[in-house]
Amino acid sequence: MTALSLETYQLTKRFGALTALNAVSLTVRPGTVHALLGENGAGKSTLVKCIVGYYKPDDGAVLIDGREQAIGSPTVARALGIGMVYQHFTVVPGMTVAENLLIARGALPAFIDWKKVRAELGVFMAGAPFQLDLDATPLDLSAGEKQKLEILKQLYLKPRLLILDEPTSVLTPQEADEVLGALRDRAHAGHCSVVMITHKFREVAAYADDVTVLRRGALVASRAVADAPAAELAALMVGGESAPRSEQQEAAGTATLARSAAPPGAVTMQVRGLVVMGDRGEVAVDALDLDVRAGEIVGIAGVSGNGQRELMEALAGQRAREGGSVQVAGQPYAATRGQNRALKVRGLPEEPLRNACVGAMSVADNIGLRAFDVRPFARGGLRVPGTLAQRARALIAEYRVKTQGEGAPIQSLSGGNVQRAVLARELSEDAALLLVSNPVFGLDFTAVAEVHRRLVEARNRGCAVLMVSEDLDELLHLADRIVVMSGGRLVHECAAAGADRLDIGRHMGGGHDGHAVAAPAPLKQAA
Repeated sequence: MTALSLETYQLTKRFGALTALNAVSLTVRPGTVHALLGENGAGKSTLVKCIVGYYKPDDGAVLIDGREQAIGSPTVARALGIGMVYQHFTVVPGMTVAENLLIARGALPAFIDWKKVRAELGVFMAGAPFQLDLDATPLDLSAGEKQKLEILKQLYLKPRLLILDEPTSVLTPQEADEVLGALRDRAHAGHCSVVMITHKFREVAAYADDVTVLRRGALVASRAVADAPAAELAALMVGGESAPRSEQQEAAGTATLARSAAPPGAVTMQVRGLVVMGDRGEVAVDALDLDVRAGEIVGIAGVSGNGQRELMEALAGQRAREGGSVQVAGQPYAATRGQNRALKVRGLPEEPLRNACVGAMSVADNIGLRAFDVRPFARGGLRVPGTLAQRARALIAEYRVKTQGEGAPIQSLSGGNVQRAVLARELSEDAALLLVSNPVFGLDFTAVAEVHRRLVEARNRGCAVLMVSEDLDELLHLADRIVVMSGGRLVHECAAAGADRLDIGRHMGGGHDGHAVAAPAPLKQAA
């Protein structure tokens, strides 16, 4: 098995009046890792979907090993040795990890010898860069674990050209390094070529051989990584001179944040002894204690699958609590819609298009989900015509949401603009508590900077922010305080400023004494 070479010649794709890809000519050398950079809407995903047959280009050609190929579907691409890991999950929720791996093959016999298949999968998993329980289903898995399964599905097929759309968005830094290192080694050994869409300059510098920058559907630069410093790449992406200022900011994709120096205020959210069960009846959150104060961002670090998802779902009212208590502003908190409105609790969940929006509804209606039934948007149980649209237009302008209009379905927006629309809804009125999970999943660095700026502005106004992120660089850049979650418990706590990355990583990986962080001192009730 040898790596494929890939070329595109004047590849063009239009969606109605929009030219998403404009005469892009690209060369991927066999046995190399080739990074694709560009802002949301630059044409990266459109380009790779044309290569794998998901889209039919309107003009141009795709050449594999120097020969033009008519790739009419992903099945044809797979037959040519091309695999792709999409940005959005494609696993079958009700099937096990083993079954998802098996169906990645495509055609299957009427009878499956599971003893033989399990033995084969066991050998494959033994040599994989990370492990998953073959009997688990995606319903049991966190977003990070589902992303690992997507990558494993393609590695199982032994592709000669592997395309990855944001492969490390929900992986920890250690996992990302392990995965990308394994893929780079596979490429350099001549087994496959790798095309990787990423927004992290650190990943480009550390793992890619060549890099191509797209802007507004056109190719603006393609060169060896050794000849492409991060500052130049950032300027090429946005068409200006702005660029990240440090290695940490390059990895987080953010600029310097205007952070208030005021100390944190009173405790806004108090969690004591919280117990939450996982999807398979296991204890996912184990007697957890946590305080989040006004005017601070508390970041939860941890390897995916250690209870972060279950914790945030329980706090948001999406999962039952088996024990313990949660208070917001000194009141018992059950996460009802009425409480969220009265106590000013807001959320920015992981995968907002799935968890925070109704895709087929308009941008205006999605922005109005929290307020559509109260004045001035409704009277006597009836909506007041035009009020939501008027409010949406103002917020679209303020939050720079790129859309064809407030009446467009929110599912037609790019990921970064969906996130901006959700932020507009959640922060348009001052929030007292903001629950955030992996807020910049799959976003380009410009959208990341916008989301981060809004979060810090909320913190500066006195909002208490609890944020789960599997990107340690993001937590170090944004948070005031970092806690590490392992085995459903908080096992480490430190100030983000001057934090020791290796120490945090050790606790994330389970290298601690097994004891939870001591509970904060009991609160004194306000008079």
